[in-house]
Amino acid sequence: MRGVVMYTAGDVRVEEREDPKIIEPTDAIVKLTATCICGSDLWPYRGIEPADHQVMGHEYVGVVEEVGSEVKNVKVGDFVVGSFVISDNTCEICQAGFQSKCVHAEFVSQTIGTQAEKARIPHADGTLVATPGQPDPELIPALLAASDVLGTGWYAAVAAQAGPGKTVAVVGDGAVGLMAVLAAKQLGAERIIAMSRHPERQKLARYYGATDIVEERGEAGVAKIKEMTGGYGAHSVIEAVGTQESFMQAVGATRGGGHLGYVGVNYDVQIPGIELFFAGIHTLGGPAPVRRFLPDLIQLIWDRTINPGKVFDLTLPLERAPEGYKAMDERRATKVLLTL
Repeated sequence: MRGVVMYTAGDVRVEEREDPKIIEPTDAIVKLTATCICGSDLWPYRGIEPADHQVMGHEYVGVVEEVGSEVKNVKVGDFVVGSFVISDNTCEICQAGFQSKCVHAEFVSQTIGTQAEKARIPHADGTLVATPGQPDPELIPALLAASDVLGTGWYAAVAAQAGPGKTVAVVGDGAVGLMAVLAAKQLGAERIIAMSRHPERQKLARYYGATDIVEERGEAGVAKIKEMTGGYGAHSVIEAVGTQESFMQAVGATRGGGHLGYVGVNYDVQIPGIELFFAGIHTLGGPAPVRRFLPDLIQLIWDRTINPGKVFDLTLPLERAPEGYKAMDERRATKVLLTL
């Protein structure tokens, strides 16, 4: 099969890879219909994470082609959406709603790589969720978004306790930040402030439910949020970038007693303990337990209640994946969908 391999930073190739096979009785083989490039894939592309002939991709939808003898919840022919973290969905941690910390947790990108024609999904019963039927083609981008960015944005909004009567500030206007705006709206937030300097992303943030746009960053961004909230700061703040500036901006923008949900992959972020101590806020984040939310998100998409697929602003065939990486790295694309 054809698949994406990152040889080293900046060197992405599409080449022949071995077809996946059932290894464990809990495995499933999925013939992928669509996949995409994630903002986190830019970390190795930019040399921040090591990459040495690394298979790429962790967002995926497709049709089950083969199942192991112990797989019961999905069957051959099902159209499925899968989480970017493998989980059994039965252990105590999964049952508590943190499938990304399952005792069998495995990041799909590390050994599986779904920027490919097919993928072997371990613990298929706990990782994959079948759609109510075969989706119309126009639903596929939206369902693909549920595999990671929608689920991650949703988790961030839940972690920040976005809801009725709340003012929510979203730090980051990438795909996850935009999905967090969508989630905050669906959860009933009264006011949603998107922090963005990019006109096209501002427009999409408005479409998903943002009531206000703040272009200031850092201390100026914090000051603006406080000015807009009577000096208090936002009840709920979502950090969806992962840099030192964005994280401290998010901490500063959260009112005392408020909630900060952080999902930006925060390499090299140094949090001054004394600042966090005196901030007096609740914090929750990390890799999103997307599997917790998948059934509900799939139904919202199936019913045409939400359309997260609009976050994809560039579509390319798998063979042109290197172009997609370059476009996202240069910020000419927010998120790239790869067709198969």
